This record gives sequence, structure tokens and C-alpha cells, in this order.
Amino acid sequence: MAVDAGRAPSPSLLLPAALLTAVATALLVLWAGGTVTEQVPGIQGPDALTTWALPVARTVANAAAVAVIGALLLVTVLLPGGRRLDKTRLRYMTWAAFAAAVWAAASAALLVFTLSDLFARPVGQVLAPDVLADFVLTDAQGRSYALMTGAGAVLATVCPGIGTVRGARAALLLAVAGLLPPAFTGHSAGAGNHDAAVTGLALHLVGVAIWVGGLALLLVVAVRRDAGLDTAVRRFSALALWAFVAVAASGVVNAVVRLPSTADLFTSRYGLLVLLKTVALLVLGALGRWHRQRVLPTLGGGSRRPFIRLAAGELLLMAAAMGLATALSRTPPPGAGAPSLSPAEELLGFAMPPPLGDFPWTPLFTEWHFDPLFAFGTAAAALAYLAAVRKLRTRGDRWPVGRTIAWLAGLAVTVLATMSGLAVYGKVMFSVHMGQHMILAMTVPILLVLGAPATLALRTLPTAAKGGTAGPRELLLALLRSRYMKVISHPVVASVLFIASAFAVYYTSLFESLMRSHLGHTVMLVHFLAVGLLFFWVIIGVDPGPRRPPYLGRLFVLILTMPFHSWFSISVMSSTDIIGEGWWTDVGRTWGVSLAEDQYNGGAIAWATGDIPVLITTIILAAQWVRSDAREARRIDRRIDRGDANDPLAAYNAYLASLHARDRKPRLPVAAPVPKRTPPPDEDLPPARSPKISEDS
Repeated sequence: MAVDAGRAPSPSLLLPAALLTAVATALLVLWAGGTVTEQVPGIQGPDALTTWALPVARTVANAAAVAVIGALLLVTVLLPGGRRLDKTRLRYMTWAAFAAAVWAAASAALLVFTLSDLFARPVGQVLAPDVLADFVLTDAQGRSYALMTGAGAVLATVCPGIGTVRGARAALLLAVAGLLPPAFTGHSAGAGNHDAAVTGLALHLVGVAIWVGGLALLLVVAVRRDAGLDTAVRRFSALALWAFVAVAASGVVNAVVRLPSTADLFTSRYGLLVLLKTVALLVLGALGRWHRQRVLPTLGGGSRRPFIRLAAGELLLMAAAMGLATALSRTPPPGAGAPSLSPAEELLGFAMPPPLGDFPWTPLFTEWHFDPLFAFGTAAAALAYLAAVRKLRTRGDRWPVGRTIAWLAGLAVTVLATMSGLAVYGKVMFSVHMGQHMILAMTVPILLVLGAPATLALRTLPTAAKGGTAGPRELLLALLRSRYMKVISHPVVASVLFIASAFAVYYTSLFESLMRSHLGHTVMLVHFLAVGLLFFWVIIGVDPGPRRPPYLGRLFVLILTMPFHSWFSISVMSSTDIIGEGWWTDVGRTWGVSLAEDQYNGGAIAWATGDIPVLITTIILAAQWVRSDAREARRIDRRIDRGDANDPLAAYNAYLASLHARDRKPRLPVAAPVPKRTPPPDEDLPPARSPKISEDS
């Protein structure tokens, strides 16, 4: 292995240098733009400490969160190793704990300085416990920063004691969850199209954390000369590409939502900062391509210096972009002082749609509402599936065209249900919402499970090296074989989840609570899709998994489940209580049918649309049954033709043949026994002798 010449930078200086770059960029941009110095005449502003410390605390909190996620990503995904963490990965768990402690402290400071900024009071006047408690309990920003502080504190406590990959994965999920609360406050929540803004910012934060955090910790691995760099960089290269796409796409969404016109991109302070971030992103994309084409091949020869040089430059540019993001968060977008949104716009995230009119189906296909989460998710699923099919065909393997068509059709119907007029009118009419529910729970799953994505993934994903860290293929196999999957895929459990979910959501206050939050509404739609996928995977799924019941048993489960669906639909139609009445009242729809009639229509839609998927599922199940029997018959015929000694049917036939051959074997003649001759009663019998009688008798 070649040894790099020259002196590498110290790992203890790399991350602090990047942090200082981010902080300096944020303060410089805010000072140059006048954001930290301008005062509104007649209105008292915060003191100087809050003015300058607030962006510093935000930058440090963001950078620390990115470092935590990068360290945990390094331990769980990038570095090779077994289930038990080795010495190297345990050291990076300690790094994650230290970064989490910084994250918690910076988030707590951010909470205090934000409160001081909102109240325009010095920090000392807002440190009272009752003031802080009221801010955390009643304000969305206060809750988000409190959640960040709690996540950092928990991770700082538990990370040093984690010794397995499974525990590190749980910590990674907690870190990502702790990163997301700010996406639901600030500019995102206040935007007109706040659904797209919130989802776009959430995707942006996760993409940045994976991209920047992963690169930063890989740079530390390279400088420390830890083993496994080549494998870790190759794994990160594929992951970074998806992160770059997520950051770029979500950035475009955020800019479109917050900038009223294209001219604002060049004439407003907010737009100029967006342009600077765009330039930085394009440069980083070019550097990433250079890294994949020129630098990555050099790692195989043992040379780390080209990677260190390029990664260090990328990291400093990323830090500057994070500083620009902090400045952007402190800069009001154009139109921030415009008239407030109507109550319907604040609840829906868009203006009240027009009446359905005489042709109610037309607006359902003409009124569209972009949702970045479902758009990016379906696009990624389609591209990944097509890439896997292409990989199979490249190596000469076949993949049924029908499965590809089913998968793409399922994704297309998902887009239709989540971004067309069904999504728009589903928030103002219960009947349309129920149609959206039925499509996601009973139509999309049938198409997606017939696409056999797990089978395709298992045939195309690379196998991890023996003794190395489990890759995506091993993780998928572990999930399919897990005890958890065995439990939830049991026909009874899957059926109960499929039916009980509807009753639990619509016949409790949960429905109204979920409708009032974009996150809650998204979780509800994803849940309906998930339970539908689980149920129909048990019935007609072709992917491998826990042992399924025979076809007759599956048909029995399907027949038993559907009456409960009809019962739910009829109960909705006959109910006199309005489901989610508070939500529909606050939305204030003034056109169309009454709430009671709309709910009756929703129950009727659920009843009518539930029968068609059941019929289709029954036909598919019958066809699978027939094909399975035909395959079994062909398999037996092939084994018979091969004369397989282990075939039980062949062995039984051989046994019968041996019996038949034994019966046909010639035997030696045997003399017949001579019967005994019985003399006639009076022939040659001696005279009977009389008994001798004594004279004395």
C-alpha cells in the first residue's frame, strides 16, 4: 500500500475550521445586507447580544446536528464491520455523543435568543422559568427548539453506551427526527403554499445532513488513516448522489414557494441569497462529479491525499452554503408584509378551490397541488426500479414486463391521489377524501405488490463481503425474515390492521387532529397506503417473506375481511354525527352539498369502490392459484423425467413396480397333498366285542 507524502491536516482542526467558515459567512452576509443593524422606526428591537448571537447559535446548532448524523451514518452504513461495533466505530460513537452535546447546548441557546428576539427584550428579562415554559408550551418555534434540545441531550447520553449496529441505527433515526421540527415553523409554515414549503424544507434538511455530515466524517476517516476508507467512500458516493438530487429539488420548491415572481430572484435581498446558494450547489455538484470520475479510482491504490484535498475544499464550500442558509432564515422573503392569509388558506395551504359544478370529475383532474414528498418519493421509486430492470437485462436476465407496468402504474395512481384534484378537494370535502383513501388503501397496493419490488431488489443489489457490514440487500433480507415481519404479516394481524385503522381514525378525534396538520395529514395518507400494501401483499404478493397460508386460506381471509369494510361504509352513511365536524366548519366551504349529505356520499363511495378491488383481487388470486398448480405439476414431471431418487412420488411408483414384478415372478410346482381316505361305515369292520360280565355282577 502506497504511503502519502506530506503532512495531512489534523482532524481536530478540520471540523472547527468548517464551523468557523459557516459562522463567519452568516455574520458577514447579514452585516453586509443590513439585516442585523437595521431598526424599524418607533419599534424597539432586540439588544446587540441577541442580534449577533442568534445567527451564531442557529449555525452552530445546524452544524452540530449535521455532525451527529454524519457520525451515525458512518457507523451504521459507510464503514465496514460486523454487528458488534469495533474500536474504530466505537470511537465515532463518542464523536457523535460530543456533537450531540453541542447540538443540545446550541439549541437551548437558540431557544432563549429566539424568545429575546420575538419579545424585543434583553436575554436577562426572558430567562424567567414561567416565561420560558409558556414559550415552549404555546409557541411552535419554542416547541421545535425544545425538541431539538431534547434530542441532542438524549443522544449525548446514550451514544457512548451503544455497542451494536442496531442501536446506532436507532440513534440515527432519533437524530433525523430531531432535525425536522424547525421545518414546521418560520418561513415554511407562514408561506401561502405551506404544505409544499414544509415538505420541501424537511427534504432539504435531511439531504443536507446526509450529504454534508457524511462527507465531513469521511474526511476525518481519511486524515486519521482509519481502515475501510475505500469501501466507505464508494458507499457514500451513491448515497451522496441521491442527497444532491433531494437538496436541489427541494431548494427549487422552496424558492418557488417564497418568491412571488422570477424578478424577485434578482431584485430582492432574499432572491440574491438564493442565487448565491444555487451557485454553491452547482459548484458542489461539479466537484462531486470530479470526485466520482477522477479521485475515487485513486483510493484503490492507497493514495488518500487527492481525496483529502478535494473533500476539504468541498467541506469549506458546504460550510459557506450553510452560513448562507442561516442568513436566508433571518431575511424576510418578498411579500412578507403582504395582507394575511384567509382562514381557509392558513388551514389548507392554498386558496379555497372552485365549486365542482355540473361536471364534478373535471376539476379533480385540472386542479393540482404539488407535494414534494410524494413527488420525490414516486420519482425515486420509478427511477430505482427502472435502473434495476436495466441492470438485469444488461447481464442477460429477464424480468416480466407486466411487473414493470404494474409498478409504474401504481406510482402513477399514487401521484394522482396525492397531487391532483383528489388531494385539493379531499381537504374540503369528506366524500372526495374518502375516494382518496380508497385509492391509496385498495387500488395502489394491488398494483405495487404485483410489481415485486423486493424480488427485484434482491436480484440486483450487491452482496456484502463476508464478515463486513450488512449492505442494503442484507438489511432487506433481515427485514423480510424478522420476527416483526412474521407478526404483522400474519393474515389475522394484517386484516385487523386493514379494517381497524379506518374505525380508529374516523370514529375518534384523531381524524380532525390529523387534518389540522400537514405532517399529520401526510402520516394518515402514508398509513392507509402502508396497511393496504401489507394486506394485499399477504393475499396476492409475489415477493418473498414469511410463510403465507395456502391459496384457499388467502381466499378465506379475503372473504372474511370484506364484510367489515362494508360494515364501516354503511356505518358512515347512517351516522348522524359529522366526522371531523370542527375541521370542515373551520375550512368554511360555502358551496356544494351539506356536511351530512357529503358524509353520506363518502360512505357510499367507500362501499362502492371497495367491491371492485376485491373482485380484481379474487381474479388475480385465482389466476395465481392455477399457475401455481401448473408449476407444481411441471416440477413433478421434470423430476420424474430425471429419475430423481429423492422424489417421493418416484420412490412410491418404484415400490409399486417392485410389488408388481414380485407378483409376476414364476414359482416352483408344489405336490398336492394326498387326502386321507375315510372308510365306509360297514366295510371290513371287526365284530364288536361285548363287554365281559362278571358272574358275581
